[in-house]
Amino acid sequence: MKKKYIFLVIVFLLAAAVYLLLFHKDKTLKFIPENADVVVLVDVKKVTRQYISELIAHPSQWFKSDKKGKDKMSLNKSGMKIPDFIQIFHLKNTQFGDWYTIVELEDETQFSQYLKQNKFIKSGEKLFRKDGLFISIEGAACILGTSNAAFEDIRKSLLSDSKNNILNANQLINNSDGSISFISGSKISNFSISLNSDEIEVANSGNTNTFTSLIAKLEQKTQFLGAELDEKNVKDGLHFFYKDVKDSLQISYFKTNAELEEVNDTIITYGYDDDFNETEKVSYQKIIQPNFIISLQSLNPYKTWNFFQNKKWINDQNQFTAIPVQPNRILKKAKEISIQSTRKPLQLPQNQNENYIFLRNNKLLSSSFHQLNSTQKKMLSNIDYVFYGNKGQNYFMKIKLKENELPLLLRL
Repeated sequence: MKKKYIFLVIVFLLAAAVYLLLFHKDKTLKFIPENADVVVLVDVKKVTRQYISELIAHPSQWFKSDKKGKDKMSLNKSGMKIPDFIQIFHLKNTQFGDWYTIVELEDETQFSQYLKQNKFIKSGEKLFRKDGLFISIEGAACILGTSNAAFEDIRKSLLSDSKNNILNANQLINNSDGSISFISGSKISNFSISLNSDEIEVANSGNTNTFTSLIAKLEQKTQFLGAELDEKNVKDGLHFFYKDVKDSLQISYFKTNAELEEVNDTIITYGYDDDFNETEKVSYQKIIQPNFIISLQSLNPYKTWNFFQNKKWINDQNQFTAIPVQPNRILKKAKEISIQSTRKPLQLPQNQNENYIFLRNNKLLSSSFHQLNSTQKKMLSNIDYVFYGNKGQNYFMKIKLKENELPLLLRL
């Protein structure tokens, strides 16, 4: 009987340990500032359970991770405290690409060694940077960001004694791998993030089947970019990038088609020979050139045209200079303004009568981003296409990965 009780105690202790390690969560979000307008949450324990499940199903990967990281300090031993929810936020009135998170530290010395091993450059007393990522060590915590512009404000608001705006994870996430939440005062709009075997899906409702047939049609096409958006979607898009123009443009409909092409670019330089005669040297380089057509329907095309002219986006040759791809031509018709590259004209895609953006990956794309490091280029090359769709109150985004024998979590 004693052996039976000992066995039950061991089973109970193992079950309790598994629960604490993989299921029990601290749902207090104490690192979200009051002036955050977008918050991204990642449920670390749910993703960990999914990773373990995928790893069990792929025994060929059981020992590879150990071999790869044999000489490197792992994230678990980096001195950082791995949170139950990773809290990434964007602040009001900051650049679109500025995102931040705060992580607690268990061992500052060990964390400094981790940064040094991963070749972070020290650019201040406790400020480090690498590949567009900034880290500031603040005693028992550190601020990470794609910029350091708001570090001082974050330091004052979050690392002070006042904790007036503590959120709970249940307000932002509901049994999904992650979430994106848009915060406007007391109103919070939540979108779930699902990490599937070969795709990432973001949606504000479970009804994503309404986009299935449209995606199937678009998957058959080879174009680099196709889009069709109504007035509301145009305004929502402009709100993120050009807040000061979203109402002035009065665009009621947007449609585009684009392709990428590698072309020879002529470079002419001038010099002098030994007799001081001017010489001309012609050379060529390969550049990535988009061919495109854009159709803008406006409630008031004359007002839209005048807005472009006042912004000096239309030159004397009727080229639209806000798009840095020349030459192109901009034309005003009765209810439409069209912008088209002239080197290789394209036709507009067939009307789908849907709100969507479909961006297919192209091998020329990664080569045109010279600022990306090898890891970022590899991540980009793994994407097949990105789809955004809107129907009524349903919003959906899908990042489809290229076919691979390994699921998403085992590729990271």
